[in-house]
Amino acid sequence: MKKNVKKIILSPIMQDVTATRKITYIAIMTALQVICNMFFEIKLAETQYSLTIFFSVFTGMIIGPFFGFVACFLGDLVGFLYNSAGFAYMPWIGLAMGTTALISGLIMNGIRERKEYTKYIKLLVVCVLVFLICTIAINTTAFWVLYAKGVPYFTYVISRVFVMGQIWNSLLNYGLLFICYPIMQAIITQLQKRRKG
Repeated sequence: MKKNVKKIILSPIMQDVTATRKITYIAIMTALQVICNMFFEIKLAETQYSLTIFFSVFTGMIIGPFFGFVACFLGDLVGFLYNSAGFAYMPWIGLAMGTTALISGLIMNGIRERKEYTKYIKLLVVCVLVFLICTIAINTTAFWVLYAKGVPYFTYVISRVFVMGQIWNSLLNYGLLFICYPIMQAIITQLQKRRKG
């Protein structure tokens, strides 16, 4: 039982490594999130494009759901503290990023695949869950509660996703995940070999 829980909570890379190495991986992935938040965001019209979904999924795959959540949440917080651009802190964005890594780590590391193509099915499930839970249930709901007084919830969801273009940012990230998945797998394989070596 304990072994199965360990396999779900920790990615293969994080299993049976020293505490120092775990802290190093968490620090590296947190720094990657900070860099992503600072340099990989652009705004076009009403849509803000960023690669936070891509990097959060990758973080969950590399260091697992629990540590991935921590790294993504901290990465968002540190990125905000470094450069708030005069805006108030929005903790639900860090929560959504952390939850993205949590979902990714649980599904990509916690469910075994028997065939090569099932990895892509798992990635598709991650994308759907991230969109429903993180983009809609966490981010969109928080923005609706705080900033859309008097607007019916589903009207706001449709407006944010389609009119404001959040769907395009999501599709960009999901497309990159599928395109870069073989590279991500190669990185993970190399890290696993290094862990064993």
